[in-house]
Amino acid sequence: MPSLQSLRRKIASVKNTQKITKAMKMVAAAKLKRAQDRILSARPYAHQLRDVVRHLAERASPISHPLLRKREGNKTELLVITSDRGLCGAFNANILRQATEFLNQHSERGEQVSVSPAGRKGCDFFRRRSWTIRQEWPGIFDRLSFEHALDMGQDIVQHYHEGTFDQLYVVYNEFKSVMQQRVVVEKLLPIESLDEEAGETSSKAVGAYLFEPDEDELLQTLLPKHFQVQAFRVLLESAAAEQAARMTAMDGATRNAGELIQKVTLFYNKTRQAAITKELMDIVGGAEALK
Repeated sequence: MPSLQSLRRKIASVKNTQKITKAMKMVAAAKLKRAQDRILSARPYAHQLRDVVRHLAERASPISHPLLRKREGNKTELLVITSDRGLCGAFNANILRQATEFLNQHSERGEQVSVSPAGRKGCDFFRRRSWTIRQEWPGIFDRLSFEHALDMGQDIVQHYHEGTFDQLYVVYNEFKSVMQQRVVVEKLLPIESLDEEAGETSSKAVGAYLFEPDEDELLQTLLPKHFQVQAFRVLLESAAAEQAARMTAMDGATRNAGELIQKVTLFYNKTRQAAITKELMDIVGGAEALK
């Protein structure tokens, strides 16, 4: 049976941990508000730019830009978006599990796979694995800005033009709500033939746009920017989802700490009461022996 002193130390330790988790929950809630505002502001622009590119691609030649051109090669790269910090529940574990499954599946098909992690957790994970790391971006989420997406986009587009890989996928956590984040695997390059994705609705909407000077020239300008904007949207989605996951995890940890404090305190009181009762019985027994 543990001593009363060890129980008091355990209660004090759990209370200190509870204060830390409660503070982390409040910090995550404040950061979540800012991250949520950023992604909700960026989504309409990113989606509208994607629609415009779709309409342009429907009317222009598919070979007018390398980012639209499908290749016959078998070199695949996976962009993995994780967090820089832990203590956010299963946020990183879900992404890394999905990324590992993706890499295994494409390797079994005979494809040459490489990985480019963004976020310190993903970088540390793949450094300890046998997968080929082409590029990594650790420590970008402390002060996430559009410059990070520019740097990432320029690097990826340059290597895609050079033929380092033939297709690019990204796996990340999409922010749905405070309580829900969804792991998404999305193909970024080459940009899909967008008439198939858009369907009849997009075909009817083409007439609503007037392009000047012409579709091919606009594609040369918009496609690199479109990729950079989509990369920034993915980073913002992951940042908001990370703070939501951390807030939920710290809320659960705070409640669990409170329950543990109640249990240990109850056990401490019972143990203390048993010790006092034993001492009283010893005193009464001694008094009776003196008689």
